[in-house]
Amino acid sequence: MKDSNFLKEHNGRLMWHPMTSPQDSLQNPPKIITGSGGVTITDIDGHSVVDAVGGLWNVNLGYSCQPIKDAMAAQLDTLPYYSTFRGTSNDVAIELSFELSQFFAPDGLSRAFFTSGGSDSVETALRLARQYHKLRGEAGRTKYLSLKKGYHGTHFGGASVNGNANFRTAYEPLLPGCFHIPAPYTYRNPFNESDPERLAQLCAAALEDEIAFQGANTIAAMIMEPILGAGGVIPPHKSFAPMVQEICNRNGILLITDEVITAYGRTGAWSGARLWGIKPDMMCTAKAITNGYFPFGAVMLGDRMIDAFEDNPSAKIGHGYTYSGHPVGAAAALACLAETKRLNVVENATARGTQLYEGCQKLMEKHGIIGDVRGGHGLMTALELVSDRATKKPIDAATAATVQEIAYQNGAMVRVSGPNVILSPPLILTKADVDTILSALDSGFAAA
Repeated sequence: MKDSNFLKEHNGRLMWHPMTSPQDSLQNPPKIITGSGGVTITDIDGHSVVDAVGGLWNVNLGYSCQPIKDAMAAQLDTLPYYSTFRGTSNDVAIELSFELSQFFAPDGLSRAFFTSGGSDSVETALRLARQYHKLRGEAGRTKYLSLKKGYHGTHFGGASVNGNANFRTAYEPLLPGCFHIPAPYTYRNPFNESDPERLAQLCAAALEDEIAFQGANTIAAMIMEPILGAGGVIPPHKSFAPMVQEICNRNGILLITDEVITAYGRTGAWSGARLWGIKPDMMCTAKAITNGYFPFGAVMLGDRMIDAFEDNPSAKIGHGYTYSGHPVGAAAALACLAETKRLNVVENATARGTQLYEGCQKLMEKHGIIGDVRGGHGLMTALELVSDRATKKPIDAATAATVQEIAYQNGAMVRVSGPNVILSPPLILTKADVDTILSALDSGFAAA
């Protein structure tokens, strides 16, 4: 291992980082994280903080989950890799598919297609949606619908259904046939509607209108996050998802829930679909499936998909990844799922999520820079920062960076995305950890 001086000297120089510019990495070298334990991370200078980002929404069980580490080590000694392409499989992938079918049975999902992560899972679901309609003799169903402000990864398909221009414009033209409807975003929406239930109705009506305009027989699927995550933690009214499912079912459109963030307990329910009482045709999962310890994902499939593919001998899936069903990843996922259930993390996510959300609301009363606080469903909370509450003008990037840096100096790693401070800490967080995050944020807002 190179010494700290070497690492600092080369920080930002030779590696391009996701979601930023190479120039920014040179001018503002990223923090070098060298250690971790529990819910804390430690940088190269020995400064330890509570990780209120949870890695990247994925380290639900913290950084010291020994059962997952042990399972990965044991699997490396037994079978470090083998393909699951046609003709071969492995024991741990088979066992994991069984456990996932049991875990997601309440969501009506009982088959798994393994991937290498969230973007892969979205790409898989989009492709299988088109193939589903072709198998049923409706080859004209090729279009996709999604929500503005939604985030669905970085592959061309995912970027095409993304509802945020930041992930689109540099790479356009993208996949044709992707259309976006307004998100149930109470703080900012084209209807100037502040009532969540009424806004949900208006967004559902916009979905119906878009389907009528495009023609239902041209649309393959609707993909949406049960709670929009990277777009700023935007929870819809509880009536919204059931309305979307009813509209999709009535029009023969598949419903895909992107649960790369929301599955496995993040929302205070075991899935976002379960939170809202819906049963999607496909569910994209990843991130917390291995607690971030191994790149892995799974698309879970419901009855409509199963019937179309398993009852048709010509339904060959011409899609897959070298690491689909990777045995080390599958072993990590098995251990992670067992530990997730043993700890019953949904209970703590609900309790600590309420504490965090209410604490952020109190910070809003104290600091005029906070225009909106969103959350209330498990451990996913966002504070939207403004320079003027009356006009809702977003703060500038430098001010947001100040909040993030001062919070870090005072004990918490938080994530700033545009005008939003996004909080997605591990689900094993304690009451004292939440207090630390709130205190650090208080210092950051005061400085800004």
